[in-house]
Amino acid sequence: MSEPKEEFNKHNYSADSIQALEGMEHVRMRPSMYIGDVGTRGLHHLVYEVVDNSIDEALAGHCNNITVIINEDNSITTEDDGRGIPVDLHKKEGVSALEVVMTKIGAGGKFDKDSYKVSGGLHGVGVSCVNALSDHLKATVYRNGEIWEQEYERGKALYPVKKVGETEKRGTIVTFKPDATIFTQTLEYSYDTLASRLRELAYLNKGITVHLVDRRTKKENGEFEGETFHSEEGLSEFIQYLDATREPLMKDVISFEGEKNGVPVEVAMIYNTSYAENLHSYVNNINTHEGGTHLSGFRRGLTHTLKKYADESGLLKNLKFDIAGDDFREGLTAIISVKVQEPQFEGQTKTKLGNREVSASVSQAVSEMLTDYLEEHPDDAKTIVQKVILAAQARHAAQKARDMVQRKTVMSIGGLPGKLSDCSEQDPAKCEVFLVEGDSAGGTAKQGRDRAFQAILPLRGKILNVEKAMTHKVFENEEIKNIFTALGVTIGTEDDSKALNLSKLRYHKVVIMCDADIDGSHIATLILTFFFRYMKELIENGHIYIATPPLYLIKRGAKKQYAWSDKERDQIISEFGDGSKIQRYKGLGEMNAEQLWDTTMNPEFRTMRLVQIDNGTEADRIFSMLMGDEVPPRRDFIEKNAIYANIDA
Repeated sequence: MSEPKEEFNKHNYSADSIQALEGMEHVRMRPSMYIGDVGTRGLHHLVYEVVDNSIDEALAGHCNNITVIINEDNSITTEDDGRGIPVDLHKKEGVSALEVVMTKIGAGGKFDKDSYKVSGGLHGVGVSCVNALSDHLKATVYRNGEIWEQEYERGKALYPVKKVGETEKRGTIVTFKPDATIFTQTLEYSYDTLASRLRELAYLNKGITVHLVDRRTKKENGEFEGETFHSEEGLSEFIQYLDATREPLMKDVISFEGEKNGVPVEVAMIYNTSYAENLHSYVNNINTHEGGTHLSGFRRGLTHTLKKYADESGLLKNLKFDIAGDDFREGLTAIISVKVQEPQFEGQTKTKLGNREVSASVSQAVSEMLTDYLEEHPDDAKTIVQKVILAAQARHAAQKARDMVQRKTVMSIGGLPGKLSDCSEQDPAKCEVFLVEGDSAGGTAKQGRDRAFQAILPLRGKILNVEKAMTHKVFENEEIKNIFTALGVTIGTEDDSKALNLSKLRYHKVVIMCDADIDGSHIATLILTFFFRYMKELIENGHIYIATPPLYLIKRGAKKQYAWSDKERDQIISEFGDGSKIQRYKGLGEMNAEQLWDTTMNPEFRTMRLVQIDNGTEADRIFSMLMGDEVPPRRDFIEKNAIYANIDA
């Protein structure tokens, strides 16, 4: 018995083995617990945490202007005209309240119900977490006619809070530089990502003004790139922004703002001629993309009120089947925003509201709002009901088409699409399927793949644009049926037609692999639109990827190297010197099987982009713009963003 004892003593498990980490050290050791991840999303989350403090001041009625500056070195400066963080001595901690807020997890006014009735932010970790994950942070407070400041390195104060001058202004300025040892993927901030969130905050908190300035980029007039976001009407303006590229069924946005059962509720909605349902819900400015009690309350209030009106109007008397909840939401764009003092979140990403009392509040608000509108706008009311009837008829047609997909999907391996070249691995977590543009590239991919875990599904040309197609047309489309069948996923019941059953998903990596040109980008966008509208859960669970084939092969003698951008190509040419030969790949079919494996399919060397939804409302707007009928906004977007705009013209 002595040998096990000696072995145990070698790895002595005692009190010394237990790490008692201070708050800041724990944040630095486990940053993903506090900000989600240490990639692009987490990097931008730092900005949102600081801005949330300023928004809280605005919600409390003490702040009108918020400015966010991206500095030349990718540090961030935020400024507001609120009351300024208190700087007097904190009795319990024995240091300035500013230092407590900046260095203690869980410190801050938002935990004091007398200071803030409701507060934004999901995790409640606040600016102290930003401080811990920053190489350097400087806080400057303008309060009671005095200027105070303190600087920190990786969450630790460099000196006590000190008074540095007199002032007539008030507010707080925070400048921070994210720590490169934490954010190893990138330290570069995306202007568009920050702009989307700040625009959203301006709509959700009407009356405040939010400025964004990018000191890395100058316009032709010499001024820095920037925008100002301000909304007087709030969610009504937000709806108009989101639906700008859709054709409305009515002139006015239907809206409600008020307090129900002690819960502040704001709702705005409009019907359009599309077939998509776009519901966006928020709690304390957080986008609850998993829904929750406020969303179920909205659906219940909408369905009950519209059904009651339709029955009483006699418009449904000739209908031979019942109308389902989905029918009332086809072509509907709506935003539901509630403020909850103590929100209870649940769900996989903690963005599903669980407070039961909120459901009745929202349902009551929607019922009042709609009843008044329908009585005052009888023509619009009739148009809405007619849209609902058409949706019900289309749903019955779609159900037949869906049943066909379902039957094919649940069949054995013999029911898989004929063009699918499956893999031999049985564990879905180890399997990946490439959706490849065209039979030619599909043939090359089949030759180059690793048959053990890689499957190939060639798609014929451009798949259906689901943004402009009725639901039953989507399910009748052959290419889309093949995608459903190959993936093995099943669609939910009539009452919850958007829900996917992912338990039978056959591949945990679904890779879109298209040519690196304009047509390839268009096809990839069509496929992404389909996933966003009909299989959003695949995106949310991290299953959708985009392959990145190279644009060029550069050769000189025995040397050869691939390039994924013009800049990379030029750099390789300068290294290789004169006499370099350049091959431009206009399509996957121009590569042989070995080249495609080496550059695009081999897990050891390939680069794949994971498709994520950082901002659900902005993603909805962009897909609607790119795939809808309005040409001018699409042209403007492409001119601003397209990498291939000047290629193959």
